[in-house]
Amino acid sequence: MRVVIAEDNVLLSAGLELLLSTRGFEVAEVTADAAAFASAVDRHRPDLAVVDVRLPPGFRDEGVRAAIEARRGHEALPVLVLSQYVERDYAGELLADGRGGVGYLLKDRVARVSEFVDALRRVADGGTVMDPAVVQQLLARRPRDPLESLTPREGEVLALMAEGLGNGEIARRLVVTENAVHKHIGNVFAKLGLAPSDTGHRRVRAVLAYLEQR
Repeated sequence: MRVVIAEDNVLLSAGLELLLSTRGFEVAEVTADAAAFASAVDRHRPDLAVVDVRLPPGFRDEGVRAAIEARRGHEALPVLVLSQYVERDYAGELLADGRGGVGYLLKDRVARVSEFVDALRRVADGGTVMDPAVVQQLLARRPRDPLESLTPREGEVLALMAEGLGNGEIARRLVVTENAVHKHIGNVFAKLGLAPSDTGHRRVRAVLAYLEQR
């Protein structure tokens, strides 16, 4: 699996390169600014990109904007944003296309290497992985309204879906059976009008509905 990294901190970028190289990833290129990242994606056509939010020259939102453009130009390139900051507008935009393959983790909250590597693989496979703190900041700016038809348990299940957890992980977190989680998710889909015949990814669409309406 080929990866392009965009990170201007030399020590962190070197650490990421070493870590990924020893975990079965091929690091195609490490870049330090948004322009170099865009060029690297064009050259290597990676399977995954790991991008910091703030990159030279402005250290504002160059990285995440470059990631969004890369997804537009390269068939929804899987992107994991790894940053110290939550850029709420662009985080929402990354999720908005509904195609999955998106992650947003905070550097200071990555506790285990194995969990980070697992998050990378889930994003590369088209999943969505969001740090709970990112989810909370996204929710904090959304007007409250719909989704009131969900039961408290269904709301908990949907919130854990928004964190990128699978059914088994949700079951363990809530101390219920996987069958119970499957039933709750079915109820969520029904209440959000996401029919089985929906051609979109119902799980991603449910998470998007949650983030957009809270």
